[in-house]
Amino acid sequence: MNYWPLLGVASVVIGFVLRLNPVFVVVVAGIVSGLAAGMGIGDLLAMLGNAFVGNRALLLMVMTLPVIGLLEHCGLRERARDWIAGFRGLTLTRFLTSYLALRQILSMLGLTNVAGHAQTVRPLVAPMSQAAAERSTGPLAATARHEVDAMAAATDNIGLFFGEDVFIALGAVLLIQGFYAQHGIELEPLAIALWALPTAIAAFVIHALRLVHFQRRLERRARASTGTDREPAC
Repeated sequence: MNYWPLLGVASVVIGFVLRLNPVFVVVVAGIVSGLAAGMGIGDLLAMLGNAFVGNRALLLMVMTLPVIGLLEHCGLRERARDWIAGFRGLTLTRFLTSYLALRQILSMLGLTNVAGHAQTVRPLVAPMSQAAAERSTGPLAATARHEVDAMAAATDNIGLFFGEDVFIALGAVLLIQGFYAQHGIELEPLAIALWALPTAIAAFVIHALRLVHFQRRLERRARASTGTDREPAC
């Protein structure tokens, strides 16, 4: 058995430890593994070209980054903060719980790419969450601001992960159906999706409670730093 192609794995580890560009590291690791396996330069170029053409749809996500960067440069995040600050009674818990419900419902309908970290969380949801949190805590410290951003990203993840399994045409649902069919158990995709619905509801409730606890923790920290006693608002 030829173990030399495993040098590609070592190349990935070394590249990530040195914090090099991930795309560069992966391409170099592929070339190292190919050469170690005895492939020629022409075969390597053909393999890389086929991989690029076969996964070109993934580049659509890259095209959104310049657009979002331009919008942020023109003040999108600041506009989002000012807009959300104009809503009376809107707290961090209420805002992120509403976003969680919207994200789950859209994912259940198969609209998984409507929102996401690049499209909505960074330019919209994160600054809106900061503005909603500051309504009850005052100006956020740098650590608290990062925690709010992380919670906004986690809310998006949970809404997507537990909502998409309810969509019958999802690849994971079809994979489960195929696995059971191989073992002689016939299941309809609709039945599998419906069994995912209680899990999605439980995830919504649990994360909503986490959001309540998170806001109260921010408020306690704010009261401790200012020496004031203010009622929590969830």
